[in-house]
Amino acid sequence: MAEKLFVGARLRRLRGSRGWTLEGCASRLGLSPSYLSQIETNQRPVTARVLIALTQVFQVDAGAFDVGDEGRLAADLREATVDAAAYGDPPSAVEIKQAASATPALARQFLALHRAFRRLDERFKAMDETVSLDETAVASASLPYEEVRDFFHYKDNYVDALDTAAESLASLILVGKSQTPEAAMIQALLALHAVTVVRTSDPGAALRRFDPLTRRLYVDGAQPTPTRTFQLAHQLALLEFREPIEQELERARFRSPAARDVCRIGLANYAAGALILPYRAFLEAAAEMRHDVERLQVRFGASFEQVCHRLSCLQRPGLKGVPFYFVRIDMAGNITKRHSATRLQFARFGGACPLWNVHEAFGRPGDILTQVAETPDTARYLCMARSEVKRSGDYLTPDRRYALGLGCEIQHAGAVVYAAGLDLEGPAARIGISCRICERDDCPQRAFPPLDRALRVPLNNRRTVPYDLVEPGA
Repeated sequence: MAEKLFVGARLRRLRGSRGWTLEGCASRLGLSPSYLSQIETNQRPVTARVLIALTQVFQVDAGAFDVGDEGRLAADLREATVDAAAYGDPPSAVEIKQAASATPALARQFLALHRAFRRLDERFKAMDETVSLDETAVASASLPYEEVRDFFHYKDNYVDALDTAAESLASLILVGKSQTPEAAMIQALLALHAVTVVRTSDPGAALRRFDPLTRRLYVDGAQPTPTRTFQLAHQLALLEFREPIEQELERARFRSPAARDVCRIGLANYAAGALILPYRAFLEAAAEMRHDVERLQVRFGASFEQVCHRLSCLQRPGLKGVPFYFVRIDMAGNITKRHSATRLQFARFGGACPLWNVHEAFGRPGDILTQVAETPDTARYLCMARSEVKRSGDYLTPDRRYALGLGCEIQHAGAVVYAAGLDLEGPAARIGISCRICERDDCPQRAFPPLDRALRVPLNNRRTVPYDLVEPGA
């Protein structure tokens, strides 16, 4: 294993669920009780031999000991503790990793408290602005979207019940059929739910509008075929998968009806993507085509964004694809979609690193840009980016413009076509997560200093930025 693997919290939960004593479990694994105790307290990592023994004795897949959740949790803790640096020195990276690994429930509780703190802080600031401007109302923080984002974030952007149900339905309405995906969705809506599809041509019409009384579904005919197909699949998912969607919402225990409603749309979108790009067929095609997004577009009749997003969802236990990150940003740098099945995590607040090639894509419309990038933790990534224009279909309505980013860790680059011609071992672009938490002290593109570092401003020396970062404890 390339990295040390600590599985203490997971191992304790598994042992507890079986009702085994430490001594009894150690005997089953062929280990001494003291050695097993050290593993459970994360004083020792597991070796490959011990990991195999764990999967055999507990009869679980190796994915049960995957540390992906801990990486995401540690990244979120890192940002939250830096955000709270004004109330005391933030813990070190080692302490944060230990907290995420040894006490994940406590770490999530801390994050929940931090989110509540942020919400109150933003409301106080909004109140100050309202008083100073003498306005009667001001928008509050979009907490429901944050809740839903975290829901998908900690599910690794994979919802098994919906994914498998969508794959089964796709095998009936898509696989082996000569009709287009759009025609298949129209036929399925009529046959399964007596819904008639009507294509509209009114400027400014909704992408999709369903009238439950007349059983008519109106879709904007000015939109590209993949967009229309996705909207049809979304409505089919809402009707066909109502029960599993509601079950997921019940388990999520959202704190507000708004978050539940937002997540219902998100789950229907997820199921729509799984219908158009069914798991096994898409996984096999992606491997065969070396994850060439444009070729996959042609094979499945999908959009560039739909393919990129689906590539980041291939995390089915026992049948995982290459772990990708996926991000969509607008021209102001706002991240409007984000997911990472890699160690790369996105900032929860603020924008992304300006040295990342996803920003450059706006200046080269339609071109696919590639980059080898390195984050402060020395992880290296193969990064691909391209800009997208979503036409409104109406001269008086502005188009929507985004840049899409897709990437994987460098050890998977051999399976990805975008590695062609790149020096994977050579110099890499040194990117960060966000200036507010980036550890680099020599970045020429830094927008503002990190929150957890003190500053020293030299009077007689000026570099790219007008301050030096003071080492912690100095």
